[in-house]
Amino acid sequence: MLTKLFGFNPKETTIRTEVMAGLTTFLTMAYILAVNPNILSETGMDKGALFTTTVIMAGISTIFMGLYAKLPLALAPGMGLNAFFAYTVCTVMGYSWQFALTAVFLEGLLFILLTVTNLREKIVDVLPDTLKKAISAGIGLYIAFIGLKSANIIVDNPATLVSLGDITTGSALLGVIGIAVTSILLVKNVKGALLFGILLTTLLGIPLGETNFDGIVSVPPSIEPIFMQFEWTNIFTKDMLVIVFTLLFVDLFDCIGTVIGVTERAGMVKDGKIPRLKEVFMVDSVSTAVGAMMGTSTVAVYVESAAGVNEGGRSGLTAFTTGLFFLLALFLSPLFLAIPAAATTPVLVLVGLMMMGSVLNVNFSDYSESIPAFICILFMPLCYSISDGIVLGHLSYIFINLLSGKYKKVSIGMCILAVFFLLKFIF
Repeated sequence: MLTKLFGFNPKETTIRTEVMAGLTTFLTMAYILAVNPNILSETGMDKGALFTTTVIMAGISTIFMGLYAKLPLALAPGMGLNAFFAYTVCTVMGYSWQFALTAVFLEGLLFILLTVTNLREKIVDVLPDTLKKAISAGIGLYIAFIGLKSANIIVDNPATLVSLGDITTGSALLGVIGIAVTSILLVKNVKGALLFGILLTTLLGIPLGETNFDGIVSVPPSIEPIFMQFEWTNIFTKDMLVIVFTLLFVDLFDCIGTVIGVTERAGMVKDGKIPRLKEVFMVDSVSTAVGAMMGTSTVAVYVESAAGVNEGGRSGLTAFTTGLFFLLALFLSPLFLAIPAAATTPVLVLVGLMMMGSVLNVNFSDYSESIPAFICILFMPLCYSISDGIVLGHLSYIFINLLSGKYKKVSIGMCILAVFFLLKFIF
């Protein structure tokens, strides 16, 4: 039954391992329950309703992923995309949040069309193999940077962009202690090291004043204020076209990069092919459209899925478990929201380390392969964007090989994709 429902293979994993992996993924993603409502509520949307919608969409879409795509991938309203929704579309461009939700809904419908016609799979197929190997390593650096930043171990610096924070106090100190504790658990081969690292760091945060419990049970607010709130005026405008294209582009390549990186880490990629890729894209597409109806920004596959994979998650049972914990959080939100951001820092940093292993498969002696791979890896954390890393890596691969006379390495599909990438920068 488990094999039929989730693609569970008893030769590769166990039920306990899958459940622990699902819980680990949930705990590393739990910050979205607080962050997404905070960001989107700045547009005037009801914060309580946003919390409920965020939980429901993360839970249902991740369960759908486990049952339909049968892979250990979790989804939730995407970071970055929610900021674009709130700060660019609503604040800078001056549109209402109802208009922005309409753009997200149209993006979801277009994604469904691209998935049904297999165009999303074809885009993955035309990416150079060296980039597919580099993406996992780039995401590793990216999520490690996210982890360090969330704990204030790395902070803003006007002179140097970033610098080391004050690691002798507060969240930064807790993050450093958490990295040390979790590292020791990994070195000792403790089963569930990442999960225990989160829990122990949360407990250590109590005497440091970083972990605050405000109860256990709560009643979820109604989603009525933001449910099905679309605005169809001005949809045939240049602004709507630009907004939808931007959402489509960023979500497309963030999803592709995350899926490649996580499945590569899980050892699921065979001969460059990702299993059930079309199903993954369909879940992503439908979840975005439904999420807009429920009242939230674009729903996306999360790089934090790698945390569960590194705990041994290999089937849809991991995603199913993660989804159930999200739905449970509807009624236990004070308990889960008590986990400080610094408690997830150790997991993100150490999972980043584990994902760096794929860089060993890059042929560094061939500069036509290694330079684009390096650019892809480098620019993901520097641009704070998976999609920008892929775009710059792909463009550099095309230009370096064409200008070096290695025409046979460049396919027509790669060139067509490069044209769309250039249009992204132009417009």
